[in-house]
Amino acid sequence: MTACRSFFHSFPEAVEVHSQEQEVVIALGSNVGDRLNNFDEALHAMRKSGIEIRRHGCLYETAPAYVTDQPRFLNSAVRGITKLGPHDLLGALKKIEKDLGRTAGIRYGPRPIDLDILFYGGFKINSDILAVPHERIWERSFVMAPLLDVLGTDIESDTVACWHSFAKHPGGLFESWSKLGGNSLFEKEGMMRVLPIGNRLWNWSERTWVMGIVNLTPDSFSDGGKYPSVEAAVSQVRLMLSEGADIIDFGAQSTRPMASRISVQEELDRLLPVLEAVRQLPEMKGKLISVDTFYSKVALEAVKSGADLVNDVSGGQLDPEMHKVVAALKVPYVAMHMRGDPSTMQNSENVQYSDVCKEVASELCSRVGEAELSGIPAWRIIIDPGIGFSKKTEQNLEILNGLPTIRAEIAKKSLATSHVPMLIGPSRKRFLGEICARSAASERDAATVASITAGILAGANVVRVHNVKDNADAAKLCDALLQKRRVVS
Repeated sequence: MTACRSFFHSFPEAVEVHSQEQEVVIALGSNVGDRLNNFDEALHAMRKSGIEIRRHGCLYETAPAYVTDQPRFLNSAVRGITKLGPHDLLGALKKIEKDLGRTAGIRYGPRPIDLDILFYGGFKINSDILAVPHERIWERSFVMAPLLDVLGTDIESDTVACWHSFAKHPGGLFESWSKLGGNSLFEKEGMMRVLPIGNRLWNWSERTWVMGIVNLTPDSFSDGGKYPSVEAAVSQVRLMLSEGADIIDFGAQSTRPMASRISVQEELDRLLPVLEAVRQLPEMKGKLISVDTFYSKVALEAVKSGADLVNDVSGGQLDPEMHKVVAALKVPYVAMHMRGDPSTMQNSENVQYSDVCKEVASELCSRVGEAELSGIPAWRIIIDPGIGFSKKTEQNLEILNGLPTIRAEIAKKSLATSHVPMLIGPSRKRFLGEICARSAASERDAATVASITAGILAGANVVRVHNVKDNADAAKLCDALLQKRRVVS
């Protein structure tokens, strides 16, 4: 293992450190103005300053510390690499703070942006203007939580091992977090993990969200051809909203097994008139629109027409521009697991797994990692293990049983990704028909309710369904059971 090193402010060592890439962790905080936009602008400026951001923490809304008479903060952290020396890095961050409107103000007082260097390589730094590790890491839960997010539970590098050794407890950063109170802080101190969506910050731990499926296609396996006109689609949306849908997910291209691919223009021709009509409905107030597409151009036009999030069955594998487009749109992104494309996903080579939960977790991690490198932060990502996509019946059952395992496997590489909301979509899928001997998709609603119930109790946060009414009831019961578990524990 490479030894951790001390760095005292002297020019020769500054040159030595500056001459090679170093891994860094930087904390972000904001409680003035458009807090989320402040984060977006800061990340953009950091990249332009020579910091390659590779991982993001979750987004936390927290009560102010030290000076309590001020607005609540958004907090997170990023992990990346830079060739900037530690004091050059500090200078770059201070310039970003100034450019975004930060002034001297009162210590620990309100600020549009606060950027702190938590770690710089394997170095301990002590100079007149910089101390690394940041001296107050260990007492700040709003720093520790996102810091841990950008690490994995396995110590995967010498640098990360050094960071753990800097902690004030022999068990490293995780023991320091535990001594602060750990996950109990989310109850005691009002910390919340949140995902920005629409005009709100969504705390997905409060309850399960129901996503209603509206397929604007002639050939989808369940409701293909049922909504041939804008009026028919709008009527179905109104019904789903009345039955308790939180999100309406529009698909204008079939992703059933063996589906042939249509063009971007044909997909848009089906989708945009409906989106524009639905966005005007008074019933949509407080509700969200999702677009189910693997085309970046469709995602772009859909968001321009009112969609709030992008649901990509390919996780970015079928359009190399998807991640960059979604990053620029600054909307949530559902990254689903699938191998191949709809026409090949059930081929024999795509349904071969030695351990389906571990392999799905690993491949999802790779997709999310690619999205993060393109600029989609973890706080805008939702993961979907892809039930029914590149899976056989037994594998779908293993996934439903194994959602906690999938999260645990992801946590080994990125705690942030393991914490993000998880969406499942078993609704009316073929494996339910095989188990229950129901050949018609419309006869699989009872089995869907059972699968949704199993998924929610195993940790799913969003359920994507055709039958909103029955599954919304199931979600409410599951939420009540989970709340009872939390009270008892």
